[in-house]
Amino acid sequence: MSKNTESFAFEQSLAELETLVQQMESGDMSLEESLKAFEQGIKLTRSCQKALTDAEQKVQKLLEQNGELTTEPFDAEGGEPSADRGQ
Repeated sequence: MSKNTESFAFEQSLAELETLVQQMESGDMSLEESLKAFEQGIKLTRSCQKALTDAEQKVQKLLEQNGELTTEPFDAEGGEPSADRGQ
């Protein structure tokens, strides 16, 4: 269940960031509102970057075999490594 919670928090943060950007681009915000939105955007960006870095580290650990990092082709359509790996 924690995996779904982490994923949801990332998606929610990303959606909030997109909303902030749209609001700032509209030009309808005061300078003070824009600065607060920018500060919130920086916090959201850092949180998203940390989540992505953590996910990347988890993937690297999963792919590590015998002390060496192995790479595998990724099937973008199926979302899993392709069956012809290692050939």
